Amino acid sequence: MSASLSPSRPKPSEAVIAALTAELSSRFGDRAVTSAAVREQHGHTLTWVKNQPPDVVVYARTTEEVSEIVKLCIEKRVPIIPFGTGTSLEGHINAPDGGVCIDLSLMKRIIAVHEEDLDCVVEAGVTRKELNEHLRDKGLFFPIDPGADASIGGMVATRASGTNAVRYGTMKDVVLSLTAVLPNGEIVKTASRAKKSSAGYDITRLLIGSEGTLGVITEITLKLQGIPEAISAGICPFPTVKAACDAVIMTIQSGIPVARIELLDEVQVRAVNQHAKLTLPESPLLLLEFHGTDAGVQEQAERFGEIAAEFTNQPFEWATKPEERSRLWQARHDAYWAARGLRPGAQSVATDVCVPISRLAECVAETKKDILESGMIAPIVGHVGDGNFHVQPLVNVDDPAEVAACEAFVDRLVKRAVAMEGTCTGEHGVGQKKMKYLEIEHGEATLELMRVLKRAMDPHNIMNPGKIVTL
Repeated sequence: MSASLSPSRPKPSEAVIAALTAELSSRFGDRAVTSAAVREQHGHTLTWVKNQPPDVVVYARTTEEVSEIVKLCIEKRVPIIPFGTGTSLEGHINAPDGGVCIDLSLMKRIIAVHEEDLDCVVEAGVTRKELNEHLRDKGLFFPIDPGADASIGGMVATRASGTNAVRYGTMKDVVLSLTAVLPNGEIVKTASRAKKSSAGYDITRLLIGSEGTLGVITEITLKLQGIPEAISAGICPFPTVKAACDAVIMTIQSGIPVARIELLDEVQVRAVNQHAKLTLPESPLLLLEFHGTDAGVQEQAERFGEIAAEFTNQPFEWATKPEERSRLWQARHDAYWAARGLRPGAQSVATDVCVPISRLAECVAETKKDILESGMIAPIVGHVGDGNFHVQPLVNVDDPAEVAACEAFVDRLVKRAVAMEGTCTGEHGVGQKKMKYLEIEHGEATLELMRVLKRAMDPHNIMNPGKIVTL
């Protein structure tokens, strides 16, 4: 097992937790849950980070209820861990100090859709698929697609991105305003629905990516997009991951407005074929999607085909029918589970880095070489249109040598990316696993500024303690 995760503050005493649990049960009834199974489900479960469950889980229904829970916790100095759908990979939802998990999954209201302004207001528990199902008949869609059917609140808290980020940006680009409960229980709204503003500090973006350490996000105002007139997708095999990445770099530098451009190495393609019963060519592969008018989509595809021909002698094949496109992208979204099938019984150690697009081919090629020399099974997949890629080593956690080798590999991966002026995480977030790399990436002065902000907003360190920075 990976290194133990020590508490960032003293755990509340059993007497304090018992008293708080009694108050929560009295106020929220069966929405305050203490069963071991439910508590463990609300700790980290997806990778080898140790599961650290909260003491009690409370299912909130309104912003006012969240505020009430926070005020009860602050009175007793008990930690608070916000929870959406639990799909994060870096230990964000663990409770290293125990405490109260506020589950926002019942907060499902789509409060308003302003079709003329291309925006909407939703509660934090709405998932991206639920939102897009609601928007479909209006000719609109929410473009951020991390793969998992994550909650909108969780996507804001982790600054999620995903397959569409190369064209539509990340969560920081589509959030107009937030309603949040601060560590003192106060409810704040960070901005208006205006598309831009110069009015004061940008509190909205301070909270985006804060991973629940500065407050609990309960409502979100989002920018929307019109559903494109035409959508086309295709696949293109390459002889090496470097050739595929070089094609990506030239595509982006040529200004082709590709909507999605995803890399799967040959190991990941094999996993996807087995998992989804596909027959994709088992070589490094790019999956692409183009949005626009019929003529525009055709022109984009033709221009990409010309670029790809410089790096591969394999054809660029179209997936013309909507059901074919859906099957292809569903297989891509299931890459995490497909990869686990390559080594049944092994634990996944999913991680990501992001580098400037000009360094992408170099970074992926060196990582691929590192994997082969290490003798690991570690598929690579990535949203390479913006320089972000994921590696998923599969490890026998009962073998200390394997665990040590994997930890050393991840360490080299992160330091390689940072040395190329990249980041230790493009979209997974910091959580518990990436905390040790923040000083390498940002420097001590910037890290101390983060601590200053945390202390100012959360002086008792009750908001998701043990994540991002230690105090």
